[in-house]
Amino acid sequence: MDRSRRGRRVLITAVGGTVLAAGIVLMPLPGPGTLIVAGGLSILSREYPAAGRVLDRVKRLGRNRPGVAAVGTDHDEPA
Repeated sequence: MDRSRRGRRVLITAVGGTVLAAGIVLMPLPGPGTLIVAGGLSILSREYPAAGRVLDRVKRLGRNRPGVAAVGTDHDEPA
């Protein structure tokens, strides 16, 4: 593996790992934690096929649970 290829792999690993870690930390909080995790996996999948497989599984889980994003958004119920 030449230097530029190795440098690219290190950069992708660092950026993807940081984004993935941030998404995991944000998962229990309200907000886009799952989307950030998917973004980190997407970055990592450029160099690591296993990350692409995990990303595909996350996408499938999201398609099978369409109501998850709508939880807590019903504004018609009295407080």
